[in-house]
Amino acid sequence: MRIPVWKKWISYVLPVTLETASSAQNPELAVMLDRGRLQLLSGNAIYSWDDLYHNFTIAFGSLDIEERPFSDVLVLGLGLGSVPFILEKLYEQQYHYTAVEWDETVAGLAAKYTFSRLDSPVDIITADAEVFIQVTEEMFDMVIVDIFEDDRTPDQFETTEFLQACAERLNPKGLLLYNRLHNSARNQVVTERFYEDVFKKVFPQAWMIDTGGNWVLISQP
Repeated sequence: MRIPVWKKWISYVLPVTLETASSAQNPELAVMLDRGRLQLLSGNAIYSWDDLYHNFTIAFGSLDIEERPFSDVLVLGLGLGSVPFILEKLYEQQYHYTAVEWDETVAGLAAKYTFSRLDSPVDIITADAEVFIQVTEEMFDMVIVDIFEDDRTPDQFETTEFLQACAERLNPKGLLLYNRLHNSARNQVVTERFYEDVFKKVFPQAWMIDTGGNWVLISQP
């Protein structure tokens, strides 16, 4: 998707709306150009923001991701595709991605605005991530969970069963990254309780990366 240069210039002063859409899952979607980067908004949440989606920019840097011999990556919760964008454009990594997104409209926007700018191959699967992780037989070097409905993570992705299913899809020395909000008193309590009472029960050696407003929970089986 080629964006006129003048729109990029304007976006450093005021955000520019490129497209609006709606779906059953997300009644309000907007693709914005803000500070020269593409951003996907839904209700109260920012779903993607190119390389300014700092949760993963910081996490990948902390993990020295370019030193790891990975090839296959599973992304659960696609947004506009910031995860593949960051890994290719900032860390110069080209992986094969399987991206699972339950909202067909969001998947279409990601293909149009982000994957058209990448060289990495991306297979988009429109499906419920909970069902997909239970039925797939593929193995991955990295599983990334970035699932939100507006500004909350649905309950079915906070269970030990879901986390165990994710663990079973990881290759030896693979990584699981789970993005959580940690930007308010309520979200801090919810995320810290999930981390201690659920995540670390499945992954006793887990650790977290505080990205400032989010926690990215990490596990390596």
